[in-house]
Amino acid sequence: MASRPTADSDQSTRRRILAATFVVLARDGRRKLQLSEVAAEANVSRPTLYRHFGNKDGLLDAFALYEQDNFDAGISAAIAGLSGPDRLDAALRFIVEFQSTYSLGSLADIEPEHVLQQMKRVLPIIHERVARIIPGEDSDVAAAAVVRIAVCNYVIGGGTPEQFLAELRHVAGLGQSRRRLSRVVSG
Repeated sequence: MASRPTADSDQSTRRRILAATFVVLARDGRRKLQLSEVAAEANVSRPTLYRHFGNKDGLLDAFALYEQDNFDAGISAAIAGLSGPDRLDAALRFIVEFQSTYSLGSLADIEPEHVLQQMKRVLPIIHERVARIIPGEDSDVAAAAVVRIAVCNYVIGGGTPEQFLAELRHVAGLGQSRRRLSRVVSG
């Protein structure tokens, strides 16, 4: 008698499939994405993949949410227990680290329509989350600038992670003089 999968094993299988989707997308792009390759990368059968996601569009929709969840969990961990300028700086450093380790940047060259569609969906969410972290009455404007710089860095690239972070700090109001002042005041 075969045992039924538990909710935990179903979630584990689902996460493995989504992680494998990242690998296959980074290698082949969205148009060439084959569910059989994702299943092989995840070490699951195709019927298992179909049971979880139904079809390619279902998998890609779930993958977009998976990416957002990973970003949200990462930024939450980065700012946990911090406040004020340290909290904002940790969030900005996370954005730089996330983008520098995120290897789907080439997807913008391969499939710009898909990338633009995903950005249209996710940018308002990221904007709202960043605006919550930036203090002051201009937090909405500063968050918009942070998001725009992050998008340009993602799509166009160039520069070093240090330059990217310096740009984010500047538009978020964490210039060098302000950082020194906040350390003197809090220290």
